[in-house]
Parts: sequence; C-alpha cells; structure tokens
Amino acid sequence: MSGRKTLKTLIGTYPHTAPVKSGAVKSDRIDFAFTEIVPVWDGFKGMIREDRYDVSEMAVVTYLIAKAHGKPLALLPAAMIGRFQHPYAIYNGSKGTMRPSDLNGKRVGIRSFTTTTGAWIRGILANDYDVDLDSIEWVTFEDPHVAEYKDTTKRAPEGKKIVPMLLEGELDVVLGETSNDPRARPLFGDPQAEARLWYAKQKAVPINHLMVMRTADVKADPETAREVYRVLLEGKRIAGLASDPDSLPFGIEANRASLKLIGEYAYQQKLIPNRISVDDMFAETRDILGG
Repeated sequence: MSGRKTLKTLIGTYPHTAPVKSGAVKSDRIDFAFTEIVPVWDGFKGMIREDRYDVSEMAVVTYLIAKAHGKPLALLPAAMIGRFQHPYAIYNGSKGTMRPSDLNGKRVGIRSFTTTTGAWIRGILANDYDVDLDSIEWVTFEDPHVAEYKDTTKRAPEGKKIVPMLLEGELDVVLGETSNDPRARPLFGDPQAEARLWYAKQKAVPINHLMVMRTADVKADPETAREVYRVLLEGKRIAGLASDPDSLPFGIEANRASLKLIGEYAYQQKLIPNRISVDDMFAETRDILGG
C-alpha cells in the first residue's frame, strides 16, 4: 500500500510485544524494522546519543535526564516494563543480617547510577526508610546513557562484576540485581509484603520503561504516532495481560501516579536539575493521544 512507513524500532520481546513482532497485530499505515538487542537497555544509548531509531523503548529515568538536557524526544504513555522494585536489592547474608536502616555509610553497587530501578529503590529507601543516600559510597559499572549527565560515583575496577563483588565482600549491598546464590538475601526482608504495603500507600506500580519517538517526527506526522501507540496497545490486548494492579498501564492518566513519583525521586537524587511534571513529560503527545 502506498504511503506506508517503515519505522526502525528498538523494543524488547515480551508477551505484550510478541504479537507486534510476529505480525499478529496488523497496521495499514506502518511496518516495523526491529533491531534485536538483549538486554534491550543496551540499545538506549544508541537512541540517545546517535538517534538510531524511529521508535524506541526507553527507561523512564533515561528519558527524564535526556529531556532535562534538551534531547528532542516525545514520550508515548505505553508501559513496556512495570514491576515492584523491592526484590531487586540484595546483600551478602554470610556477613550478618542487614535491613534498609543499616545502609547509611555502606558501599552499594549498581550497574549505573542513572538506572530507573536504582532510582526507584533509592527513592523508596530515602522516603520510606530515612536512608541518607549521600552517606553511601556508590560503586558503578557502566556509563550513563545520556553523555551530558555528570557521574560522580566511584567506578568499579575494570573487569569486576557486580554480584561477584557482593559475594566476595567488596560491596555491602547491590541494587537492580537478583541472585540464586544462597548467600544473597533480600534487603527488604519480605519483598512481596513490603511491595504490597508500598502499593497500598502509593497506589502505583513502578514503571521502568515506556516508548519514545523523535519530537520532529511526531509533530510532522501525528497519525504515525497514534498508530504506533494503537499497535502497542493492541499487542497488550491480544496477550491477555489484564491484571490488578495493572503493571503495564497505557494512557497518561493510567501512568500519572507512577511517573509523578519517579519524577520526584529523580529530582531528589539530583538526576535532573529541575522537577519535570507528568504533563511536561507528555507535552509533545498529550494532544495527539489524549489521556
């Protein structure tokens, strides 16, 4: 059909994207040329720094930092990953029991200080457990996706891996990781119970990844942005992933509580210099997609 567009696309393979990738979801306007990168977040730097894709999955905090530095990206309210974060903080139980309140002054490892999971967990630690994030020695293993962000953390020695450093006693806690090693224990003693309590308070599922397009493309052709969103939503519907609470919300209002909170956490942690409201996050797409 004339007028069809082929969009270079970076997106992970999940139950809700499989129908899109397989062609089970049809579109009379667009085709996707998928780039497969595993894990998908290894491709975010290419979108931020080199403008490689027409449509890209994107970590929320990466997007916020990019927006703060003037990157011309338009956010789509289509959640690709949402999950409770409490299981992703572990410590070495062979050195004794640890609780969140024990973290002040400790050495904590994280893949990159700008990861969204890291920002979520730090926000929970600071706001719900009174942890002084500035007292912690942060050890990182990768550069931020956004080159303009100034990383002041301590870099792990070349060749070192995050979970082995924890198990060898070189780190007290790591965030954003899990491990089947019997020495690895959850920092939040019963993560599922803690997550339920957190949800009862916040009424939000922490969102990790949404989708972005170029601002110029969305302005020039809003119908393509609408169609991308429609196709992704249809993929979720076909996958039959309805849940309560919804861990993959679509729509600005459905994502508002979570994004308002992670925006505040990002500001508190100096990941962004000024607060970014949810309405500002969707400034380029809210009139196109509505709520």
